[in-house]
Amino acid sequence: MYQQLIDQAVAHYRTLLESQIKRAENMNSAADEKKKEKTVIGLVGGDGIGPIITCQAQRALEALLKDEIAQGKIELKTIEGLTIENRMACGKAVPDDVLAQIKSCDVLLKGPTTTPSGGTMESANVTLRRELDLFANVRPVAVPEENIDWTFFRENTEGEYTLGSKGIEIPDLLTMDFKVTTIAGTKRIARAAFDFAKNNGKTHVAIVTKSNIMKKTDGMFSKICHEIAAEYPGIQADEYYIDIMTANLINPAIRSNFQVFLLPNLYGDILTDEAAQLQGGVGTAGSANTGSRYAMFEAIHGSAPRMIAEGLGDYANPESILRAAVMLLQHIALPEKAEKLSAAIEAAAKACPVTGTKEGHTCQEFGDALLAALK
Repeated sequence: MYQQLIDQAVAHYRTLLESQIKRAENMNSAADEKKKEKTVIGLVGGDGIGPIITCQAQRALEALLKDEIAQGKIELKTIEGLTIENRMACGKAVPDDVLAQIKSCDVLLKGPTTTPSGGTMESANVTLRRELDLFANVRPVAVPEENIDWTFFRENTEGEYTLGSKGIEIPDLLTMDFKVTTIAGTKRIARAAFDFAKNNGKTHVAIVTKSNIMKKTDGMFSKICHEIAAEYPGIQADEYYIDIMTANLINPAIRSNFQVFLLPNLYGDILTDEAAQLQGGVGTAGSANTGSRYAMFEAIHGSAPRMIAEGLGDYANPESILRAAVMLLQHIALPEKAEKLSAAIEAAAKACPVTGTKEGHTCQEFGDALLAALK
């Protein structure tokens, strides 16, 4: 009864498997890039509240980088077309012309994008992470009064996300999705986490898996991470299952003991949102996506379609995208400007608290306070 569907599924799986084998084999073959005289920063508004909050980040970067822009050392490039309307019209998560513009940049500051529920359209973020090979998602979370100083290293191109829109369906009976873990992909995210720990005086890395259940994929992730850990004798590496680690982050008795987290894609997505909530909400946290050639910095929250539908878009909090801009400045070796922007964000947050409601200040008012603090 189901033989034809099984044959189709096997052929589909063969194609997916062949593509992933090719990707794994080619992962370390990227050519070295020559040092450029000018850094091109792409500004991508996205959709929903994305353009509203990204506008304030652009104002901040224009003010902070005015000398570098005038000297031709930095270019700010506005990239349109990553809206849900344009993506749906093109039938692509990232339209070809938009991707070409993005690839002409060195780093991106990107607003949130909407991913349609159901169907086959992939997340724009997942597409960009794959196309730009942004394998490391780095998210810092700090709550000084709770002695929390965490940095999460989430693998960004594999796991459940790389084939998340390419599963198999047997109509009226079952569906199956796929999870991918490669040796090369795991090695590079593990090394990024342990290098960060070593270079920043950290002594503990928490490896987070569900290797007792996902024995092949998470099992290999665990094995490789421990092998890499052995190369860093001054750093303690412990493994935790994702369910208990979710509980540990809200346990005041032990959570301050954690420093660096190393996680596969899906677990990292979930755990970093929980961590950001402890910091003050997902609206307060920025995110870095880095690879060998490109880097993308973004807010960790979504496009907030409900706020737009309720006419509250102008009251969106830009703090997350601004903290992403801080990380961008650090990435392009401008630490003093990053510190200046970080201090200005703190000042603006105190002067103009944004609550996401009409009782709070607007995004524009926050931006005005930010620019005043930068002067």
